[in-house]
Amino acid sequence: MSLNNPLLENFDQAFGATPFNTIKEAHFVPAMIEAIAEAKKAIEAIKKNSNPDFENVIVALEQSGEKVGRIAEVFFNLNSAETNEELQSIAHKLSPMLSEYSNDILLDQELFQKVKLVYDARNSLGLNEEQEMLLEKQYRGFVRNGSALSLEKKEELRKIDQELSTHSLKFGENVLQATNDFKMLLEASDLDGLPEDYIEAAKETAVTDGHQDKYLVSLQYPSYVPFMTYSARRDLREKLLKAFGQRAVDGNLSNQEHVLSIAKLREKRAQLLGFKNHADYVLQERMAQSANRVEGFLKELLEASKMPAADELEKLKDFAKKLDGLEDFKQWDLNYYSEKLKQELYQIDDELLKPYFKLENCVEGMFTVAEKLYGLKFIAREDIPVYHEDVVVYEVQKADASFKALLYTDFFPRAGKRNGAWMTSYRGQHKKSGIDIRPHISIVCNFTKPTSTKPSLLSFQELTTLFHEFGHALHGILADGTYSSLSGTNVYWDFVELPSQIMENWCYEKECLDLFAKHYETGEAIPQEFIDKIKLSASFMEAYATVRQIGLASLDLAWHATEIDDIENVSEYENKVLEPTSFFEKSSDRNTSCSFSHIFQGGYSAGYYSYKWAEVLDADAFEYFKEEGIFNKDLAQKFELLLSSGGSKHPSELYKDFRGKDADSKALLRRAGLI
Repeated sequence: MSLNNPLLENFDQAFGATPFNTIKEAHFVPAMIEAIAEAKKAIEAIKKNSNPDFENVIVALEQSGEKVGRIAEVFFNLNSAETNEELQSIAHKLSPMLSEYSNDILLDQELFQKVKLVYDARNSLGLNEEQEMLLEKQYRGFVRNGSALSLEKKEELRKIDQELSTHSLKFGENVLQATNDFKMLLEASDLDGLPEDYIEAAKETAVTDGHQDKYLVSLQYPSYVPFMTYSARRDLREKLLKAFGQRAVDGNLSNQEHVLSIAKLREKRAQLLGFKNHADYVLQERMAQSANRVEGFLKELLEASKMPAADELEKLKDFAKKLDGLEDFKQWDLNYYSEKLKQELYQIDDELLKPYFKLENCVEGMFTVAEKLYGLKFIAREDIPVYHEDVVVYEVQKADASFKALLYTDFFPRAGKRNGAWMTSYRGQHKKSGIDIRPHISIVCNFTKPTSTKPSLLSFQELTTLFHEFGHALHGILADGTYSSLSGTNVYWDFVELPSQIMENWCYEKECLDLFAKHYETGEAIPQEFIDKIKLSASFMEAYATVRQIGLASLDLAWHATEIDDIENVSEYENKVLEPTSFFEKSSDRNTSCSFSHIFQGGYSAGYYSYKWAEVLDADAFEYFKEEGIFNKDLAQKFELLLSSGGSKHPSELYKDFRGKDADSKALLRRAGLI
């Protein structure tokens, strides 16, 4: 074992936490090389078993790569949340290395034969349901990843996987760089319509960036979204929207080649494995099961929402014409006039609400919700190392004070952090040698930073984002499985959004908001009339938002469920695909695909539909909570069983165990006000 490499030692911090204070960039490659060598020794031992059984093959294989997985989790989480040029360079070494390691296992015929011997004898082994799921998952993993291929085709698969890892990494780096590169410097005369706290933050950002007496607007969400919503400067909204849509489209950061290469390589890989396309490959292990079923699902939603969406947009255009005489309504006018109309209809806006959503109060509020539902307590720990000063770590305890998990929270944007919000883990929950290894979970967001005069105040959308990611976190925190690959969020991807999306519903309920929504200056509780208006406005422009999501899901399928060999221009292809869900003229110099990180860098390829799919589940599930009480202990206990079970059972069974029946497909349409 290499000396003085903290990644290869037993983490001796409290609760075995990651020693961020001693890990250096130079540790990752040597640690990974050694961890892979260790894992390969374990694989060789499995292959030598003369009497293969569930424990010495299936469980041993599950445990063989634990150290590899732990190092990879630490590295790639840092590369998303706190990257630098050195980490990005290391990523280009580690990704092909990990791809090769994975293929060495999945394409090992001798190892597969050991797994197959156990699989063929499965009915006589007396396995429980979780053991059966693990065996099935491992066996199908080999079959779905080339174990039956000829040697020549196995080598071809290895080459494809290496190329895919390189293109995906470069895609993400280009999006991050293009996002960071754009800076719009404003004068005081350019600030019409912008809220006071936004102006203060833009001023401080400009000063930090070396621009005195200027105001800096960027493509980071906390800067971009409010500007598009409140700026009265139509010319600047146009400039910003176009810049956002042009990220990584052209120039030396262009992702067009990477988009085409990733899509074509995925298609080639799927066909090599006997599937028609990448979507069919992915959806074999999803609740939806097939691209045809997904297309039918999206078509049903589109039929219910497109006309209402067109009506919403026409009313918005009429409003803009009446208010400002606007004749040529464009996409950069959408957020601005939506906010104006929403204010007129409901007398509610984010600037009215934000004083009641101080970040620290919202975090305490979501913790209180978790305590009321699941008996969890969150205790801040200052003795556990973090990777950035903004990160706060909490020890999570059950009601009996027993340790449940660590939760890392990282809420503010910075140059080394990608846009968006996500949940991840540094250690997954599993059981080994009779010991329950508890998880280390992280939620990462990009909320507005505090200024010298104001704390971080969340918009209502940011509040729901916080609760959304916390829902994912609870899925990990409450995990109670034996095997890490079936624990926590290791479930079908069109099921994984249920725990996150259902949590958003609590943000609309007075019983929840009364716990934490208090004015940051006066301490006054959020008025009942504001809560009423939040609920009334919940379905405002909802049909339009639904059509937009359908468009993104359709774009995802278009890249992964159709033949794409003849595609040369990404923007032209995208515009054609999005035509049925578009209400604005499309431009050839900007597109979504080149910055669509969910599907070209993250794990949502052929799975972006899962957000809407899971919305059906969460709408139906929350109807149940509304019937029984949103803090009903018995119902929460049933939902906790769904969360803690992870992937140990099929999600359809887990949902029926909770609800007593299949989800009502109309629940989502009812909530959206479409029926």
